[in-house]
Amino acid sequence: MSRVGKRPVAVPAGVEVLVQESQISVKAGGVSLHLAQNALVKVVSDAGLMSFQPANESREADAMSGTMRQLVNNMVVGVTKGFEKKLNLVGVGYKAQATANKLNLAVGYSHPVNIDMPSGISVATPTPTEIIIKGADRQRVGQVAAEIRGVRPPEPYKGKGIRYSDEKITIKETKKK
Repeated sequence: MSRVGKRPVAVPAGVEVLVQESQISVKAGGVSLHLAQNALVKVVSDAGLMSFQPANESREADAMSGTMRQLVNNMVVGVTKGFEKKLNLVGVGYKAQATANKLNLAVGYSHPVNIDMPSGISVATPTPTEIIIKGADRQRVGQVAAEIRGVRPPEPYKGKGIRYSDEKITIKETKKK
């Protein structure tokens, strides 16, 4: 059996988990997340702990039990604490400005780049070269961060572009004559 799937998910006080035939819902503080139920995994909820067992002995069911466990754990952490990604802008004149649910980027193009934030995702710019993306859904936060990074990925010769705050860029040596 999957090692991740063996550990139960602890549901803290104030978090409501609803297990139905077709989906699992996690709700707390006005934030609600939903996940489609998988037929290969049996979900057992009792006394603030949720456990996930494979429905049969197949390899797919074993793998899916660990996946479902981690997805539900991410939902519980998301509605209680939330997730955040930090991006840094490196380059002369590169700057970002967050307004309501839009992000305006000036990253070396002849035009500004405007990105609309989906519902449930908030963006902040504490400094003009730093972007913080926050939300309850881990997958959506990561996807929005990847799309913003994709506007101007870091280039390998000077390192200019949009990068994650913990990302290491290996700078290439320029061509010699």
